[in-house]
Amino acid sequence: MTTTATPTPTTTRVPMTSLRKTALVAGLFYVLTFVSIPTLAMYGPVHDPNYIVGSGPDGGVLFGGVLEIIVALAGIGTAVTLYPVLKRQNEAMALGLVSARILEGALIFAGVASLLTIVTLRRAGTGDDALIAGQALAALYDRTFFVSQSLIPALNGLLLGTLMYRSRLVPRWLPVLGLIGAALLTSSNAAILFGVWPAMSAQAGLAALPIATWEFSLGVWLIVKGFRPSPITAGMDAAGTSGMERGAV
Repeated sequence: MTTTATPTPTTTRVPMTSLRKTALVAGLFYVLTFVSIPTLAMYGPVHDPNYIVGSGPDGGVLFGGVLEIIVALAGIGTAVTLYPVLKRQNEAMALGLVSARILEGALIFAGVASLLTIVTLRRAGTGDDALIAGQALAALYDRTFFVSQSLIPALNGLLLGTLMYRSRLVPRWLPVLGLIGAALLTSSNAAILFGVWPAMSAQAGLAALPIATWEFSLGVWLIVKGFRPSPITAGMDAAGTSGMERGAV
């Protein structure tokens, strides 16, 4: 008796398109921008007016600085990664987003440098003579933090929210959340500037929550789902597919 072997079906793995890779990388960058959340606690000691003449470990401040540097680079990465796609919707706004992210990153670097300078002065044993300098550097960090991680994120939310809403690259409820968050954060920033409430207050935290939710949700969506089919990506998909076909020949 002759038996015929049944061929085992093989599964062909669908290659990841360039658009899917772009969405994945951008999503990872967005999620990475949230690693600096612990710095609020780590930087607590450095705001003590007598920090420079005090004693104790500096590891928390140094580690917080590293986390903020990562956030600055990841923030720039989000805009640079999305630029080739977003410029098809509106090149000027896409370029504006990249510029805003670079400015945000530069100010974060400046703030970290001011805190690291305080640590340097403390370790040098400068004593009471450096108290005023330390307090000034701490105040400088607070101001750069306000501009880089409160004012500019509102602008980022407006630019990216508008681009994503018009392009329909993601469900529209996501960019709507970003636009609402940008408006609330702008109002809160104005309230802080005019002394209505302090920067570290419950009101400011609540006002910043929607924009943070928008960015984190956008990152997760891009990682899990990628871009939705859109007229501005149709040509890119076709170009990517033809490129893969030529490479396979």
